[in-house]
Amino acid sequence: MFIGFNLGGWSTTRTTRDVAQNAVMESYAAICVAQFMQEPTADEKLKAFSALSASQRYGYMEKGGWDKMPGQETADAGVSRACISGIAMLVKN
Repeated sequence: MFIGFNLGGWSTTRTTRDVAQNAVMESYAAICVAQFMQEPTADEKLKAFSALSASQRYGYMEKGGWDKMPGQETADAGVSRACISGIAMLVKN
């Protein structure tokens, strides 16, 4: 079993589930950033975002609704965090 898990590439159900959840979260974050950047006034919103403190960014994200995935009524907190990080990277560039 040691060889199978360490060298053979086997994984547990939990590991597989964690990898899948991380992949979904990354896709949602990318969708969120894209929704933010597709706004007609994206440049202005990016400037406003950069002026906010870290705690204010969550409210800004919630107000804009970019972290909501199509068909969802509320956003997932993990998506919001990941999206804020993604947009913050755009501000630095």
